[in-house]
Amino acid sequence: MSIFSWLRGGAAAPPPVAPGPIQPIEPWPRPTRAIPVHAVGDPVPAFRPTEADLRFQDCVAIVLKHEGGFVDHPADPGGATNMGISLRYARTLGSMMDLDGDGDVDRDDILLVSPAKAAMVYRQWFWADVRGDDLPAGVDLAVFDFAVNSGGMRAAKCLQRMVGVGADGFVGPITLAAVRAVNDRARLVDRICDDRLAFLKVARNSNTGALLWPTFGRGWQRRVDDIRARGRLMGP
Repeated sequence: MSIFSWLRGGAAAPPPVAPGPIQPIEPWPRPTRAIPVHAVGDPVPAFRPTEADLRFQDCVAIVLKHEGGFVDHPADPGGATNMGISLRYARTLGSMMDLDGDGDVDRDDILLVSPAKAAMVYRQWFWADVRGDDLPAGVDLAVFDFAVNSGGMRAAKCLQRMVGVGADGFVGPITLAAVRAVNDRARLVDRICDDRLAFLKVARNSNTGALLWPTFGRGWQRRVDDIRARGRLMGP
């Protein structure tokens, strides 16, 4: 089922994994690009997704599959997490994540995160952080999923190192030109995934200092293996 179809209310959302009542589907809260203004009474043109919209749709469906529903693992420094949106990160977004309207962002709000809300956050922050609209197919998935799992800055720096430009964490014209110059995009996907695994194997809980790989490594390995395989197939 199309991600955009249920984001725009055209079909029922996948059933949530989180406990609690099924939430109504949310409209896309604000556009990611300019929308033409039409005179009152004029017919509103049909929504026509761009090629970048369609690539995001494919990528976010894969990310949401891996992130799954609500979890609250004591070893996860991000705290309660739903659809990949952690309590720690949700609090950085402020009132937009106060989903129950009680004036704060807490575990109860994480329980209410829907696929549409998660996709909106991913599009406007993580996908935008790595310039997903401007990356080639396959590379976009590898970098985007890395960003969701481990942070946009870290994923961007990885991409920059793999294409031989200064790793400042801000993907701009120099980085994009270097990516476009890569002939073997499948190899680039491999190198991104290799670098990602190397980081995950030494990542530590920011609260306790404990290595995270013994607890989460098996799932992370499966996830990166899947992203690698899919990313290689998406490219030319």
